[in-house]
Amino acid sequence: MVMVYVLLFTVGSSAQQISKNILSEITPDSLKIGYSKTTNIVFPFAIKSVDRGSEDVLVQKGKGFENILQIKAAKQEFVPTNLTVVTADGKLYSFLLSYDEQNPQLNLSVNTTEPLKQHVLFSSGSGNEQELQLYSKLAFYDKCRIRGEKESEYGIKLHLNGIFIQNDVMYYRIVVVNHSKIKYDIDQFRFFIRDSKKVKRTASQEIEITPLHILNNYETIDEESENTFVFAVPKFTIPEKKYLAIQLMEKNGGRHLTIQVKNKKLVQVTVLPKL
Repeated sequence: MVMVYVLLFTVGSSAQQISKNILSEITPDSLKIGYSKTTNIVFPFAIKSVDRGSEDVLVQKGKGFENILQIKAAKQEFVPTNLTVVTADGKLYSFLLSYDEQNPQLNLSVNTTEPLKQHVLFSSGSGNEQELQLYSKLAFYDKCRIRGEKESEYGIKLHLNGIFIQNDVMYYRIVVVNHSKIKYDIDQFRFFIRDSKKVKRTASQEIEITPLHILNNYETIDEESENTFVFAVPKFTIPEKKYLAIQLMEKNGGRHLTIQVKNKKLVQVTVLPKL
Protein backbone atom coordinates (compact mmCIF):
# COMPACT_ATOMS: atom_id res chain seq x y z
CA MET A 1 0.00 0.00 0.00
CA VAL A 2 2.85 2.37 0.80
CA MET A 3 4.32 1.68 -2.63
CA VAL A 4 0.97 2.58 -4.27
CA TYR A 5 0.87 5.95 -2.46
CA VAL A 6 4.45 6.65 -3.43
CA LEU A 7 3.69 5.79 -7.06
CA LEU A 8 0.57 8.01 -7.15
CA PHE A 9 2.47 10.88 -5.53
CA THR A 10 5.29 10.48 -8.06
CA VAL A 11 2.87 10.39 -11.02
CA GLY A 12 0.98 13.43 -9.70
CA SER A 13 4.16 15.41 -9.15
CA SER A 14 5.40 14.50 -12.62
CA ALA A 15 2.10 15.61 -14.20
CA GLN A 16 2.30 18.95 -12.41
CA GLN A 17 5.88 19.38 -13.53
CA ILE A 18 4.98 18.58 -17.15
CA SER A 19 2.11 21.07 -16.99
CA LYS A 20 4.46 23.77 -15.71
CA ASN A 21 6.96 22.96 -18.44
CA ILE A 22 4.34 23.05 -21.22
CA LEU A 23 2.46 26.20 -20.22
CA SER A 24 4.21 29.49 -19.73
CA GLU A 25 2.29 32.74 -19.58
CA ILE A 26 2.89 35.47 -22.13
CA THR A 27 2.50 38.72 -20.24
CA PRO A 28 0.58 41.29 -22.31
CA ASP A 29 1.81 44.86 -22.67
CA SER A 30 -0.49 47.74 -21.74
CA LEU A 31 -1.28 50.14 -24.56
CA LYS A 32 -3.29 53.38 -24.45
CA ILE A 33 -5.01 54.47 -27.67
CA GLY A 34 -7.27 57.35 -28.65
CA TYR A 35 -10.16 58.14 -31.00
CA SER A 36 -8.67 61.10 -32.85
CA LYS A 37 -5.04 59.95 -32.97
CA THR A 38 -3.41 56.89 -34.56
CA THR A 39 -0.98 54.66 -32.66
CA ASN A 40 1.84 53.13 -34.75
CA ILE A 41 3.76 50.01 -33.68
CA VAL A 42 6.84 48.84 -35.60
CA PHE A 43 7.52 45.09 -35.32
CA PRO A 44 10.87 43.44 -36.13
CA PHE A 45 9.25 41.12 -38.72
CA ALA A 46 6.32 41.25 -41.13
CA ILE A 47 2.85 41.00 -39.58
CA LYS A 48 1.08 37.77 -40.54
CA SER A 49 -2.17 37.99 -38.54
CA VAL A 50 -4.02 40.34 -36.22
CA ASP A 51 -6.74 39.33 -33.76
CA ARG A 52 -8.67 42.04 -31.88
CA GLY A 53 -10.92 41.32 -28.95
CA SER A 54 -13.49 43.99 -29.81
CA GLU A 55 -14.83 45.79 -32.87
CA ASP A 56 -14.46 49.01 -30.89
CA VAL A 57 -10.82 48.99 -32.02
CA LEU A 58 -9.61 49.62 -35.58
CA VAL A 59 -6.38 48.08 -36.86
CA GLN A 60 -4.60 48.05 -40.19
CA LYS A 61 -1.12 47.54 -41.58
CA GLY A 62 0.61 50.73 -42.68
CA LYS A 63 0.03 51.30 -46.39
CA GLY A 64 2.93 49.80 -48.30
CA PHE A 65 4.60 48.38 -45.18
CA GLU A 66 4.61 44.85 -43.80
CA ASN A 67 5.70 45.42 -40.19
CA ILE A 68 3.86 48.57 -39.11
CA LEU A 69 0.51 48.22 -37.35
CA GLN A 70 -1.77 51.24 -36.98
CA ILE A 71 -4.37 51.26 -34.19
CA LYS A 72 -7.08 53.66 -33.08
CA ALA A 73 -10.39 53.59 -31.23
CA ALA A 74 -13.59 53.18 -33.29
CA LYS A 75 -15.62 54.70 -30.44
CA GLN A 76 -14.84 56.88 -27.48
CA GLU A 77 -14.55 55.41 -23.97
CA PHE A 78 -14.58 51.79 -25.21
CA VAL A 79 -14.41 48.94 -22.70
CA PRO A 80 -10.77 47.75 -22.28
CA THR A 81 -9.97 44.88 -24.62
CA ASN A 82 -7.00 42.98 -26.04
CA LEU A 83 -5.05 42.67 -29.29
CA THR A 84 -2.93 39.76 -30.52
CA VAL A 85 -0.34 40.00 -33.30
CA VAL A 86 1.63 37.15 -34.91
CA THR A 87 4.70 38.00 -36.98
CA ALA A 88 6.56 36.14 -39.73
CA ASP A 89 9.17 34.78 -37.30
CA GLY A 90 6.41 32.87 -35.46
CA LYS A 91 6.29 35.15 -32.42
CA LEU A 92 3.05 36.15 -30.70
CA TYR A 93 2.59 39.61 -29.18
CA SER A 94 -0.24 40.42 -26.77
CA PHE A 95 -1.54 43.86 -25.81
CA LEU A 96 -4.15 45.11 -23.33
CA LEU A 97 -5.83 48.14 -24.90
CA SER A 98 -7.42 50.95 -22.92
CA TYR A 99 -8.88 54.32 -23.92
CA ASP A 100 -6.97 57.54 -23.27
CA GLU A 101 -7.86 60.44 -25.54
CA GLN A 102 -5.55 62.93 -23.80
CA ASN A 103 -2.33 60.89 -23.62
CA PRO A 104 -2.38 57.99 -26.11
CA GLN A 105 0.86 56.21 -26.95
CA LEU A 106 1.61 57.21 -30.54
CA ASN A 107 4.80 55.70 -31.95
CA LEU A 108 6.24 52.50 -30.50
CA SER A 109 8.89 49.98 -31.51
CA VAL A 110 8.81 46.36 -30.32
CA ASN A 111 12.05 45.54 -28.50
CA THR A 112 14.48 43.16 -30.17
CA THR A 113 17.88 41.80 -29.22
CA GLU A 114 19.33 44.28 -31.70
CA PRO A 115 17.23 47.42 -31.25
CA LEU A 116 19.38 49.50 -33.54
CA LYS A 117 18.53 47.19 -36.44
CA GLN A 118 14.80 47.85 -36.35
CA HIS A 119 13.84 48.37 -39.99
CA VAL A 120 10.71 49.25 -41.89
CA LEU A 121 9.76 46.43 -44.30
CA PHE A 122 8.23 47.57 -47.56
CA SER A 123 5.54 45.46 -49.25
CA SER A 124 7.07 43.50 -52.11
CA GLY A 125 3.94 43.62 -54.28
CA SER A 126 3.39 41.91 -57.62
CA GLY A 127 4.54 43.43 -60.87
CA ASN A 128 6.16 46.80 -61.30
CA GLU A 129 4.58 50.15 -60.49
CA GLN A 130 4.18 51.19 -64.11
CA GLU A 131 2.31 47.99 -64.96
CA LEU A 132 0.01 48.43 -61.96
CA GLN A 133 -0.77 51.99 -63.02
CA LEU A 134 -1.59 50.97 -66.61
CA TYR A 135 -3.88 48.10 -65.63
CA SER A 136 -5.55 50.28 -62.99
CA LYS A 137 -6.43 52.77 -65.73
CA LEU A 138 -7.80 49.96 -67.91
CA ALA A 139 -10.01 48.86 -65.01
CA PHE A 140 -11.09 52.48 -64.44
CA TYR A 141 -12.34 52.93 -68.03
CA ASP A 142 -13.67 49.37 -68.61
CA LYS A 143 -17.44 49.27 -69.22
CA CYS A 144 -18.05 45.97 -67.38
CA ARG A 145 -20.14 46.44 -64.24
CA ILE A 146 -21.24 44.30 -61.31
CA ARG A 147 -24.34 44.98 -59.23
CA GLY A 148 -25.49 44.75 -55.66
CA GLU A 149 -22.34 45.53 -53.68
CA LYS A 150 -23.10 48.94 -52.20
CA GLU A 151 -23.96 50.71 -48.95
CA SER A 152 -25.55 54.12 -48.43
CA GLU A 153 -25.82 56.08 -45.20
CA TYR A 154 -25.48 59.67 -43.97
CA GLY A 155 -25.64 60.93 -47.56
CA ILE A 156 -22.56 58.87 -48.52
CA LYS A 157 -22.69 55.93 -50.95
CA LEU A 158 -19.95 53.28 -51.18
CA HIS A 159 -20.28 51.14 -54.32
CA LEU A 160 -18.11 48.30 -55.68
CA ASN A 161 -19.03 48.22 -59.38
CA GLY A 162 -16.17 46.31 -61.00
CA ILE A 163 -13.67 43.51 -60.28
CA PHE A 164 -10.86 42.81 -62.75
CA ILE A 165 -7.76 40.62 -62.93
CA GLN A 166 -4.49 40.40 -64.85
CA ASN A 167 -1.09 38.85 -63.98
CA ASP A 168 -2.24 37.58 -60.56
CA VAL A 169 -3.34 41.06 -59.50
CA MET A 170 -7.00 41.95 -58.90
CA TYR A 171 -8.36 45.44 -59.47
CA TYR A 172 -11.36 46.61 -57.43
CA ARG A 173 -13.19 49.63 -58.84
CA ILE A 174 -15.02 51.51 -56.10
CA VAL A 175 -17.18 54.63 -56.36
CA VAL A 176 -17.71 56.96 -53.41
CA VAL A 177 -20.56 59.46 -53.83
CA ASN A 178 -21.08 62.34 -51.42
CA HIS A 179 -24.72 63.47 -51.72
CA SER A 180 -24.41 65.66 -48.62
CA LYS A 181 -23.43 69.30 -48.33
CA ILE A 182 -20.49 68.45 -46.03
CA LYS A 183 -17.20 67.32 -47.52
CA TYR A 184 -16.01 63.83 -46.61
CA ASP A 185 -12.41 63.47 -45.36
CA ILE A 186 -11.16 59.91 -45.75
CA ASP A 187 -9.32 58.44 -42.78
CA GLN A 188 -9.04 54.78 -43.79
CA PHE A 189 -9.97 52.64 -46.78
CA ARG A 190 -9.49 49.01 -45.69
CA PHE A 191 -9.70 45.57 -47.26
CA PHE A 192 -9.82 42.58 -44.91
CA ILE A 193 -11.28 39.07 -44.71
CA ARG A 194 -13.38 38.28 -41.66
CA ASP A 195 -15.70 35.55 -40.36
CA SER A 196 -19.29 35.55 -41.66
CA LYS A 197 -20.63 34.78 -38.20
CA LYS A 198 -19.05 35.77 -34.89
CA VAL A 199 -20.25 34.44 -31.57
CA LYS A 200 -20.96 37.31 -29.17
CA ARG A 201 -17.99 38.29 -26.97
CA THR A 202 -15.50 36.16 -28.91
CA ALA A 203 -12.40 37.48 -30.63
CA SER A 204 -12.67 38.79 -34.18
CA GLN A 205 -9.87 37.58 -36.45
CA GLU A 206 -9.05 39.56 -39.56
CA ILE A 207 -6.72 39.06 -42.50
CA GLU A 208 -5.60 42.45 -43.76
CA ILE A 209 -5.12 42.88 -47.51
CA THR A 210 -2.77 45.74 -48.33
CA PRO A 211 -3.26 47.39 -51.76
CA LEU A 212 -0.28 47.35 -54.10
CA HIS A 213 -1.45 50.51 -55.85
CA ILE A 214 -4.36 52.97 -55.65
CA LEU A 215 -5.57 54.97 -58.64
CA ASN A 216 -7.18 58.35 -57.82
CA ASN A 217 -6.13 58.16 -54.17
CA TYR A 218 -7.93 61.31 -53.06
CA GLU A 219 -8.17 62.12 -49.36
CA THR A 220 -11.36 64.20 -49.63
CA ILE A 221 -14.67 63.82 -51.45
CA ASP A 222 -16.12 67.30 -51.86
CA GLU A 223 -19.75 68.04 -51.07
CA GLU A 224 -22.21 66.82 -53.75
CA SER A 225 -19.49 65.12 -55.77
CA GLU A 226 -18.03 61.65 -56.34
CA ASN A 227 -14.74 59.86 -56.96
CA THR A 228 -13.90 56.51 -58.52
CA PHE A 229 -10.96 54.62 -56.99
CA VAL A 230 -9.19 51.54 -58.34
CA PHE A 231 -7.41 49.36 -55.77
CA ALA A 232 -4.84 46.85 -57.04
CA VAL A 233 -4.44 43.92 -54.61
CA PRO A 234 -2.71 40.51 -54.79
CA LYS A 235 -4.96 37.77 -56.23
CA PHE A 236 -6.96 35.91 -53.59
CA THR A 237 -10.17 33.97 -53.03
CA ILE A 238 -12.38 34.02 -49.96
CA PRO A 239 -12.42 30.95 -47.64
CA GLU A 240 -15.71 29.28 -46.76
CA LYS A 241 -17.75 31.04 -44.04
CA LYS A 242 -15.78 34.26 -44.56
CA TYR A 243 -16.24 37.41 -46.60
CA LEU A 244 -14.24 40.34 -47.90
CA ALA A 245 -15.05 43.57 -46.05
CA ILE A 246 -14.34 46.87 -47.79
CA GLN A 247 -14.50 49.58 -45.17
CA LEU A 248 -14.53 53.36 -45.56
CA MET A 249 -13.83 55.44 -42.43
CA GLU A 250 -14.28 59.18 -42.06
CA LYS A 251 -11.57 61.27 -40.40
CA ASN A 252 -12.81 62.98 -37.24
CA GLY A 253 -16.36 61.91 -38.05
CA GLY A 254 -18.87 59.09 -37.79
CA ARG A 255 -19.93 58.44 -41.39
CA HIS A 256 -18.40 54.95 -41.64
CA LEU A 257 -19.54 52.45 -44.29
CA THR A 258 -18.74 48.79 -45.00
CA ILE A 259 -19.70 46.53 -47.90
CA GLN A 260 -19.39 42.74 -47.89
CA VAL A 261 -18.17 40.68 -50.84
CA LYS A 262 -18.44 36.88 -51.03
CA ASN A 263 -16.85 34.36 -53.39
CA LYS A 264 -19.90 34.23 -55.66
CA LYS A 265 -19.23 37.85 -56.55
CA LEU A 266 -15.58 37.14 -57.38
CA VAL A 267 -16.60 34.72 -60.16
CA GLN A 268 -17.87 37.80 -62.01
CA VAL A 269 -14.28 39.02 -62.36
CA THR A 270 -13.36 40.48 -65.76
CA VAL A 271 -9.99 39.61 -67.32
CA LEU A 272 -8.23 42.73 -68.52
CA PRO A 273 -6.51 42.57 -71.94
CA LYS A 274 -2.76 42.04 -71.82
CA LEU A 275 -0.67 45.09 -72.55
